[in-house]
Amino acid sequence: MTAIKHALQRDIFTPNDERLLSIVNVCKAGKKKKNCFLCATVTTERPVQVKVVKVKKTDKGDFYKRQMAWELQDLTEVDAKDANKENPEFDLHFEKVYRWVASSTAEKNSFISCIWKLNQRYLRKKVEFVNVSPQLLEELPKAEESVPSGESQSVAGGDEDALDDYQELNSHDEQDIESMMEVCEYAISNAEAFAEKLSRELQVLDGANIQSIMASEKQVNILMQLLDQALAEVDNIEGKLLSYEEMLQSVKEQMDQISQSNRLIQISNTNNGKLLDEIQFLVNYMDLSKGHIKALQEGDLSSPKGIEACINASEALSQCMNVALKPGHDKLMAVKQQQHMFSELRDTFARRLTNHLNNVFVHQGHDQSSTLSQHTAELTLPKHSPLHRDLLRYAKLMEWLKNTQREKYDGLSRTYVDYMTRLYEREIKDFFEVAKIKMAGTSKDGKGKFATLPRKESALKQEVESLHGSSGKLTGSTSSLNKLAVSSSNSRRSQSSSLLDMGNMSASDLDVADRTRFDKIFEQVLSELEPLCLAEQDFISKFFKLQQNPTLAQVSIKTQIYVKDMVRMMMNKIFQSIETELNSLIALGDKIDSFNSLYMLVKMSHHVWTAENVDPASYLSTTLGNVLVTVKRNFDKCISGQIRQMEEVKISKKSKVGILPFVTGFEEFAKLAEAIFRNAERRGDLDKAYIKLIRAVFSNVEKVANESQKTPRDVVMMENFHHIFSTLSSLKISCLEAERKEAKQKYTEHLQSYVINSLGQPLEKLNHFFEGVEARVAQGVREEEVSYQLAFNKQELRKVIKEYPGKEVKKGLDNLYKKVDKHLCEEENLLQVVWHSMQDEFIRQYKHFEGLINRCYPGSGITMEFTIQDMLEYFSSIAQSH
Repeated sequence: MTAIKHALQRDIFTPNDERLLSIVNVCKAGKKKKNCFLCATVTTERPVQVKVVKVKKTDKGDFYKRQMAWELQDLTEVDAKDANKENPEFDLHFEKVYRWVASSTAEKNSFISCIWKLNQRYLRKKVEFVNVSPQLLEELPKAEESVPSGESQSVAGGDEDALDDYQELNSHDEQDIESMMEVCEYAISNAEAFAEKLSRELQVLDGANIQSIMASEKQVNILMQLLDQALAEVDNIEGKLLSYEEMLQSVKEQMDQISQSNRLIQISNTNNGKLLDEIQFLVNYMDLSKGHIKALQEGDLSSPKGIEACINASEALSQCMNVALKPGHDKLMAVKQQQHMFSELRDTFARRLTNHLNNVFVHQGHDQSSTLSQHTAELTLPKHSPLHRDLLRYAKLMEWLKNTQREKYDGLSRTYVDYMTRLYEREIKDFFEVAKIKMAGTSKDGKGKFATLPRKESALKQEVESLHGSSGKLTGSTSSLNKLAVSSSNSRRSQSSSLLDMGNMSASDLDVADRTRFDKIFEQVLSELEPLCLAEQDFISKFFKLQQNPTLAQVSIKTQIYVKDMVRMMMNKIFQSIETELNSLIALGDKIDSFNSLYMLVKMSHHVWTAENVDPASYLSTTLGNVLVTVKRNFDKCISGQIRQMEEVKISKKSKVGILPFVTGFEEFAKLAEAIFRNAERRGDLDKAYIKLIRAVFSNVEKVANESQKTPRDVVMMENFHHIFSTLSSLKISCLEAERKEAKQKYTEHLQSYVINSLGQPLEKLNHFFEGVEARVAQGVREEEVSYQLAFNKQELRKVIKEYPGKEVKKGLDNLYKKVDKHLCEEENLLQVVWHSMQDEFIRQYKHFEGLINRCYPGSGITMEFTIQDMLEYFSSIAQSH
């Protein structure tokens, strides 16, 4: 950089009477690197001009050329970008902003410092320096600050050598020179003479200086003597320092020995402390108190205090046995002895605990069995909360046994399951026996015997026994179902209800009472089973410590699955008879009355939904879900049976059809089902059954109508679809809205068909005549030319009209009314509706005939023998007379 600086000074600035003060190698920011130099210069002539000059190499690269220059007084701001971090970028704000990147931060800082000093010295308008380190902006000496602008002696900058070549005279030097020149008058006119005079005076001053030096030789000798004395003192001090150093070396060796001794003592103390910590650790964590040992060996497992003491002792024993020993501890004899003692205490207490809990199971079982008889007659299951409460006191001990003696824990689990299986099997069997008998309509008297309700058949008893297998004892006595004295004063209705007999069934108090009783009994059975199963599952989870912990990590998923499987296996074993007994009870209810499947489906669905909300994976939820499948299958079988009975229905050929029994049966079924399924969870099953039944009703109505001989097909269709439409409109079953509209359409179509076909009989010849006229017109004969046809001329028309005077028409209508009355059934009450429709149709035909006469026989003056008013009177009088 120095060589470049000298080259620039020589080639560019010296010819222009300028001096280069600072230089920086830069390129424009954000563009390709095209290096150039920014130079800070001042002129050698006054007034001094300060400039920033941009110098660039020529294209050939042989020498430099001046490219651009800016006056320093035009500079408004210098931005160094960052005052704290090194950054080569800086901006110069002239008439526009010039952004530069220096080759190094040091060059940038030197250039900015030079600009600042030039600004302070030569410019009245100060430039603003932004993001510049304060160290670069050093204050000038006060003497320099007092110099007027443009008269300073020197400029401090990045290049001190250049600034030393030129120094201006200060005011004091100027005054001295002026005084000297005033003494010598020819100083200005004869500079050579003035210079010689100054030279002579300088020689005189030099001689005086030499004389002064020679006069001071004596003093120099005295100074040399003092120096010799000082050297002697230094030698003396050095001798003493050597002796001190030898003494310190001896002390150092002694201190090293003391330090070594202290280090050995410190190591010994550290080892003793560590040994004490190890002993304290073993004593604290492997020492079992005498109280705990006594509780494990002799603690009372039947009293609350004894159980609590055993729990505390077992926990303390587990802590001692599970303490994390450090390497080498297991080789210590004392540790081995303690571990052996702990193992013996564990085995001893585990045997004591296992034996005691086995005895508790047996003892509690005997106490529980003694209370069974009082529950069976009331259709309630015994509550095991006292047993659970007593056993839960041992829950923590069971957890200890699970963690320490898994074999004994598994053995106790099997013992409890075996015992509870026998207990629950006996209770559940007796409970379902009572439920079946109550469903069959018997009640138990105060003496333990079962009296028979007067309206049951003995066959029902046999059915109950066949469903259950063999009748078991209810209270341990000899009373059983096969000893029931069953008699009947009235015959019971058919075991399988159907849509064909539901018309009569709705009026039967017996059926209503039976179904109500069945519904209550079935609900009571499920309501008793639900808390029993949930309580037992909750107890098993708590007592055997099989609760699921949702906070366990992902690695414990297998453990969670194992816990679920254990609970499910124990519950399946204990309550293995529930599903069988429920299916047997459901089969009995279905045989008593097939429509009981509706009640069972609703009740079972509700209990399944409740159980799933409590715990979807519970035994109760799974079992009830399995039984629900059976109930749904029975429900579907019931619906299929009703459809099959519809298809097998036979109608008498000698009597009119009227409303078919399965049509009224569907109405009663729908009313019953709507009452049962109100707010039920399984509404979708009923809607599907509705669709199947109504489609079967539709198809079988058409089948009967086609086979009917006594009643016209249109009457059968009209009456039955009118009844179906009325039923669906009153019940407002949303899933049957399309069928409701279809029923209305069929009713309307067959009403019109029946009316048209029936009206053809009173005016048969007249109808045939005009049908022939319409046929000729349809064949292409013009209406006004029909009267020229031989068979349809005016004479033939008058002849046909004369055959139907008013009296004959009325007589024919009266016969028609009687015939319609014979066709229609009384329960649907459609006679007046049909008669009014016939009146409207008759009037329409009359107007149609008149129109044909006017168009085909114009000007003939032919009219009917009766008028529309006459017809209205005929219809009205006939309706009133009947």
